[in-house]
Amino acid sequence: QVQLVESGGGLVQAGDSLRLSCAASGRTFSSYTMGWFRQPTGKEREFVARITWSGGTIYYADSVKGRFTISRDNAKNTVSLQMNSLKPEDTAVYYCAAAPGLGSRRNEYNYWGQGTQVTVSS
Repeated sequence: QVQLVESGGGLVQAGDSLRLSCAASGRTFSSYTMGWFRQPTGKEREFVARITWSGGTIYYADSVKGRFTISRDNAKNTVSLQMNSLKPEDTAVYYCAAAPGLGSRRNEYNYWGQGTQVTVSS
């Protein structure tokens, strides 16, 4: 069992930065692939980034590549998303999630946080 709690969202201006954090509970956190997803109002939830248990494999959505950085600290049971050069189209509720496998498909993620709102004004 893994419980996830996101923090760090807020209201910023275009071009600003934010750092989201996700605190996980559960002894097996280090064995899970961790992902960040986002859901703009009225739209479907979409993949943002994922990182495997060792941190050795990282993937980003094309829309955030070069601007966002995912990282994890297995000793502290946390995963973070550093978001730079934010754009209004980054506005969404951001969720962290955990998958026991590689996490290449959304339905592999069986644990989700409650989400944190990120709003980027133009």
